[in-house]
Amino acid sequence: MANVAVIGAQWGDEGKGKIVDFLAPHFSIVARYQGGPNAGHTVVFGGVRHALHHIPSGIFHDGVLCLIGGGALVDPDKILEEIEGLRAAGIRPEGRLRISSRAHIILPLHRELDAARELRLGAAAIGTTKKGIGPAYGAKVERWGVRLIDLADPPEVADRLQRALDSGLGDWLRVLGAKVPDLSQVERQAAAWWERLSPFAGSVRHALNGALGSGAPILFEGAQGALLDVDFGTYPFVTSSNTMAGGIPAGLGVPPRAVEQVVGVSKAYATRVGGGPFPTEETGAIGAALRERGHEFGTTTGRPRRCGWFDAVAMRLAVEVSGLDAIALTKFDVLSGIDPVRLSVAYEIDGERRTEMPLTAKELARAVPVYEDWPGWSQDVRGARSLSELPAAARAVLDRIAEISGTAVGMVSTGPDREETIVLEGLVQQIVAARGTR
Repeated sequence: MANVAVIGAQWGDEGKGKIVDFLAPHFSIVARYQGGPNAGHTVVFGGVRHALHHIPSGIFHDGVLCLIGGGALVDPDKILEEIEGLRAAGIRPEGRLRISSRAHIILPLHRELDAARELRLGAAAIGTTKKGIGPAYGAKVERWGVRLIDLADPPEVADRLQRALDSGLGDWLRVLGAKVPDLSQVERQAAAWWERLSPFAGSVRHALNGALGSGAPILFEGAQGALLDVDFGTYPFVTSSNTMAGGIPAGLGVPPRAVEQVVGVSKAYATRVGGGPFPTEETGAIGAALRERGHEFGTTTGRPRRCGWFDAVAMRLAVEVSGLDAIALTKFDVLSGIDPVRLSVAYEIDGERRTEMPLTAKELARAVPVYEDWPGWSQDVRGARSLSELPAAARAVLDRIAEISGTAVGMVSTGPDREETIVLEGLVQQIVAARGTR
């Protein structure tokens, strides 16, 4: 069985944490390749909810090595909180969590910049999580970023920031009204972070390429979603990294051929957090019902999510660009009792029917969804574990989602707990059947 990637196929928050957690026992390694603590992966088992932000969702399974690649960002304070939270829950990350020494660090300075920029933009704000993601990736490409390994040399960290401040960053901070860092404090903080994080630092590239050589199976874990990809998403209302499957080789240091199969995670409806166009958004009673039933509040921010109907135009972009072999459809139980169930199959923009995502946010904001209405069902499908437990109307909606998306539905989540899952024929069933449980 192939090495498999699990990525978001919408605007993030699709339930990737549950899917990775469900599949992780069938793999030796789970590796995260991009994003930072702006991601929130929620895993529920035994009635207990666990929230992760940096650490791959495979951490809840003994014997699974969890890796954070150089393409990801690390907020030292936040990941240390996460590690302590795992320890408090009886999970020891030592020996099972490795962070790439090449991963860039989110500094307090980056969070200051993020918040100040959003405030200055006012109504035109992107709607970032204010976690410092954009500024940290910006520092990386502007070549004054700080990597995890750099924390081992605190004077160099301070010197690098001083050079950035002298070359215009200081002026920009003052214009924005953001705090200019105290470099002596930066040195002390770098040393303290390195002391606590150095046991987890190492070469993720070597671990992964060793696994590829030995045939140990790898699960690649994405953050955010396809429509937030910095190149192919709804720019400029996007994140600052490549969320598509194509970001995996660069983010982890593996050859492209290492990614053999891709599962895209999608809700049975759609949500979005922050600014930007969202063609199928429902701002009335249906949107409120989806939000309430689906508990649609951000794992990382707590912000209420914007809710709407399943969008096949958006899904087909994810299928095409990432080569999705299957969809893992989450929160299917939320649709119970809603009639009709609407599926957007196309857009109308300025009177023209369109079946592909437009290139500009302004065009997308003018898009009017073309809907198909499907009969709903009154039966509560929460906890269903086989297709036969679903009413005929629900099975018809699943079939149509697969048809209009252009790929198979391989997995259906009927509740938040890892056991509330239907595995259908196809890729996901092959993974489970071929590998059993470690």
